Amino acid sequence: MSGNIRLLDDTLAAAKAEGRSALIAYLPAGFPTVDGGIAAVKAVFDGGADVVEVGLPHSDPVLDGPVIQTADDIALRGGLKIRDVLRTVREAYAATGKPVLVMTYWNPIDRYGVERFTAELAEAGGTGCILPDLPVQESALWREHAAKHGLATVFVVAPSSKDERLATITAAGSGFVYAASLMGVTGTRESVGEQAQELVRRTKATTGLPVCVGLGVSNARQAAQVAGFADGVIVGSAFVRRMLDAEDEAAGLAAVRALAGELADGVRGKA
Repeated sequence: MSGNIRLLDDTLAAAKAEGRSALIAYLPAGFPTVDGGIAAVKAVFDGGADVVEVGLPHSDPVLDGPVIQTADDIALRGGLKIRDVLRTVREAYAATGKPVLVMTYWNPIDRYGVERFTAELAEAGGTGCILPDLPVQESALWREHAAKHGLATVFVVAPSSKDERLATITAAGSGFVYAASLMGVTGTRESVGEQAQELVRRTKATTGLPVCVGLGVSNARQAAQVAGFADGVIVGSAFVRRMLDAEDEAAGLAAVRALAGELADGVRGKA
């Protein structure tokens, strides 16, 4: 079965045709439980997210800040397995028909088997993967199998990336480019500054792929700011924080649905 890279491409193109950025939400699988995580993904779609990144919790994160690490720890202590991540993708896609990616570090895929993982992700209806710690020069095996199964390969670029490096990364990727707005780990910030806008400008000079900005966006005002120069606005820690702070699962689902609605207004300039 072929994956849904075309659905991702079409969704981002449709947002552009509407004159707005896409809203991309991140939530870790298995948090607060596997079933609760699936419900949370459906809730953010209901609230107005265009795309959802499902995180594959990892014990040695390099990009994730303390909020997402806390959620990952809860998921891992709950016994989360890769099959649960794939089930999350499958059920979220089946319920919504919208693009669902997996965001994962390389080690779990390497241990699971690249061919097995890409085949099963495609079968689940996934659109592809974001691989923050897979160097482009070591990605040929992944990209071969991702392309075979119709999956996007999304690489991360950072403000420290030189122009030549940006060109190398964007030439190897598909779906979109994940532009980290600042050096550091995930988490909410008071502002998402000019560094992000300059990175988007430099990245767009190397590729026709959409460039989406993550790290630091937590409210509608910031979403509107980033939407002024990026093709997509990626929000993760703010959603996870709403779930962590909720008194129970029902309250958490209501909170992330409401936040998605606020952010959806932000990317549409209605905030």
